[in-house]
Amino acid sequence: MTATDDETALINRARQGDRDAFGALVRLHEVNIRRLAAGILLDPVEAEDAAQEVFVKAWQALGRFRGDAAFSTWLHRIAINHCRDISRARSKRRWLSWDGLVETLGGREPVEAAGPADATTRGTDARDSLRDLLGGLPAGWREILVLREVEGLSYVEIAETLDTTEDSVRAKLKRAREAVRDAARHERTVPDV
Repeated sequence: MTATDDETALINRARQGDRDAFGALVRLHEVNIRRLAAGILLDPVEAEDAAQEVFVKAWQALGRFRGDAAFSTWLHRIAINHCRDISRARSKRRWLSWDGLVETLGGREPVEAAGPADATTRGTDARDSLRDLLGGLPAGWREILVLREVEGLSYVEIAETLDTTEDSVRAKLKRAREAVRDAARHERTVPDV
């Protein structure tokens, strides 16, 4: 059997619901899909998430793969469309860094960045707002967000700390950041009473 025959056999098995066969297809194409996503999105973390989402979409749409083009071409099309969706969504929202979030919420540095003499007056509003936002997150998201943004742990260190996978850490961190940004955006638009 040639490589194409092997791939065709894997596709046929995957269409029958064989997850192992689909896993083999993922392993054959994951490097190219990640590289494509990274080239479009210009953010390696976002590209990693996007590549995973592409394979989820491919699994869900596998029954619609007609074989008119190569499987890799079909995957690339899914990846390009998905990355375009991400880019459109990204352009519609204003991304804030963690420091930008604190600054936006309180207009000051967090208390830890201020000197001890300033601790009672400087950053209190930002700290309170940030605490409120973090308090609204599910505990798992909050833990990961704090471990990454406050403690500065790597994805590997967070995964080891929480006894989970790096992929889970990345996904939860992404959702936590988005939730905090959405809450911060809402807080900025609520008029003072």
